[in-house]
Amino acid sequence: MLIEIVTGTLAIGGTGLIVSALLNQAKARLDADETTLVDAINSKLPQTQCAQCGYPGCRPYAEAIANQNEAINRCPPGGDHTITVLADLLGREPLPLDPTCGEAKGPVKAVVRESDCIGCTLCIQACPVDAIVGAPQMMHTVIEAECTGCELCLPPCPVDCIELVEQPVTSQPDAASSAALECIRCGLCESACPRDLEPQDLFWFREDDDAMAELGLSRCIECRRCDRVCPSGIPLTAHFRESKQRVAQREAAQSQAVHAEARYDARERRREATRSRIKARPSRAEKSALLDAIKQQVQ
Repeated sequence: MLIEIVTGTLAIGGTGLIVSALLNQAKARLDADETTLVDAINSKLPQTQCAQCGYPGCRPYAEAIANQNEAINRCPPGGDHTITVLADLLGREPLPLDPTCGEAKGPVKAVVRESDCIGCTLCIQACPVDAIVGAPQMMHTVIEAECTGCELCLPPCPVDCIELVEQPVTSQPDAASSAALECIRCGLCESACPRDLEPQDLFWFREDDDAMAELGLSRCIECRRCDRVCPSGIPLTAHFRESKQRVAQREAAQSQAVHAEARYDARERRREATRSRIKARPSRAEKSALLDAIKQQVQ
């Protein structure tokens, strides 16, 4: 009888351990999936850290979208493009930009008017990516390469000496504006290519950056041999140059966004460390109590 009780107890305990292990494994998998989704959403946001969406930064907004079903149309810097990308990623319907969050604008950079700056450092404290440098009662300046155009430095400035300057948009080659010509899939361009590319496929998929990468767009040396043999007279090289420039601009924007996010995270870590040190200091009441205790011991 005792053996049966022990055996039953061990069986129940073993089953409990197995169930617990399975639950822990499922929880870890769900946490990993959730983190992966947040990272995917965050990578689609412009990383301006402007807080116009109502959240303190791009990643908190991504977490709200993933975990709280927050709307995907609250990012003015990203505009319609970001809304469309998020809708495709999450399988949602694209919505117009929420007007309560602001208006979509072109790229801007903050500039400090040196003659009016009084060196109050308030803009430095407000910048989420540490793009403003200066010292108390000294003129401040903006590191243009680091500025995301978030506009958070404007409200705290007591003398309104910060302006937003629109950034010029790099003009695209004229291939897209040329007359639409029909590719007849003759294959002559493929035979003429010295890099063994498929120019006709590159032309057909010229608006799909991922497809262009798979087809080896970066290996094109723009020798224009495909232009010379094309019976339809299509300016293939001009189209390929345009695609290369678009891909380069996208990669540069992604790189800048990653850099801005890293600076924002570093700033938040420093602020959290400062808050922790402040919390660790004894309060005025605690100091007073300690002094009273020392006085009593002395007496």
